[in-house]
Amino acid sequence: MVIGVLALQGDFREHGQMLRRIGIDAIEVRLPADLARVDGLIIPGGESTTIGKLLVRFELMDLLRQRIADGFPVYGTCAGAIVLSNQVLDAAADQPVLGVLDVAIRRNAFGRQVDSFEVDLPVPILGDPPFHAVFIRAPIIERIGRGVEPLARLDDGTIVAVQQGHLLATAFHPELTTDGRFHQHFAAIVERSR
Repeated sequence: MVIGVLALQGDFREHGQMLRRIGIDAIEVRLPADLARVDGLIIPGGESTTIGKLLVRFELMDLLRQRIADGFPVYGTCAGAIVLSNQVLDAAADQPVLGVLDVAIRRNAFGRQVDSFEVDLPVPILGDPPFHAVFIRAPIIERIGRGVEPLARLDDGTIVAVQQGHLLATAFHPELTTDGRFHQHFAAIVERSR
């Protein structure tokens, strides 16, 4: 199994390091030929508008959308979750998104960089202990569609992690921790899809 990390912008190196730490082969994906070599893809945090525009520029947007329709597993963290979403509540008019995850998401929902925070989240699908989540200019998921399973919520009920079949999304950055359980969970999704 090989998992790709979209390496156009954002914290892609950290995802690659986490995957290798848990024993998964990882490559950086920048071109359509790279995408053809992987069994699943992580879209990292960064700047969602920039990531979307680069997906279009590097001729990955339509290709990736088609592969997802065919069952290709993708995991989006923070900005990557925004890029996956079919409704971005506060998007710029020209923000390209894949539109494949049936959620409404709000960018920078907690405020600016100085409002970033960390919290221990219960994530039943991962078991104990709680997952230490790092939120940096994070989005929140305000609506989920049918077939979308919430995986984690903040104490106030705000949804911050979801799964829809072969798609996984977190509003936070698991790659910035030493806990590989979300990456392991995604690897299990990829393995089942092969």
